Amino acid sequence: MPGVDFAARVLYFSALSDIVSRCEWGAAPPKLVETFNGPAPFVIIHHSYIPGECHNGDECVKAMQNMQDFHQNERGWNDIGYSFGVGGDGNIYMGRGFSVIGAHAPRYNDKSVGICLIGDWREKLPPEKMLRAVRKLIQAGVEEGHIARNYTLLGHRQVRDTECPGQKLFDEIKTWPHFSPHPSGPHDNYQPPS
Repeated sequence: MPGVDFAARVLYFSALSDIVSRCEWGAAPPKLVETFNGPAPFVIIHHSYIPGECHNGDECVKAMQNMQDFHQNERGWNDIGYSFGVGGDGNIYMGRGFSVIGAHAPRYNDKSVGICLIGDWREKLPPEKMLRAVRKLIQAGVEEGHIARNYTLLGHRQVRDTECPGQKLFDEIKTWPHFSPHPSGPHDNYQPPS
């Protein structure tokens, strides 16, 4: 289904009006779309590191395009690795979307929602409007049935040797509901229904 705006693949968010569709940010078509049966038992938080922070729609669109180009053309992935990106403008940018196998966290790609906060969050926190957008996205995902009600929240560093999502952001998400201090959550051996 390359070329299709995959925002149309998922239910529209009744609670969210700040979703920027793939069409709106000028996404290239995915090379392949593979789905998994939801709801996703894990939410994994990332930072982009590079590109750095974006502060307005034009900068955030460019950041999403740069990430997708790097993931598809340099790494050879099917699409941008993340399910969603969140920009400094407070908007949520559709990546692969819900229930699409990602390329953001080995062993978890087929059972998680990967959310990337655009920027480098090692030494400072993302703006509150970004954090609010992430929490709102997770809540909407739960309410719409895309994320399990008892999901486990993890930082990327918990499932791979990386400093992602940055120390300051990691310290922040440790205070959020559903955060697990261990990579093994209640669904670590989760197998999607056949």
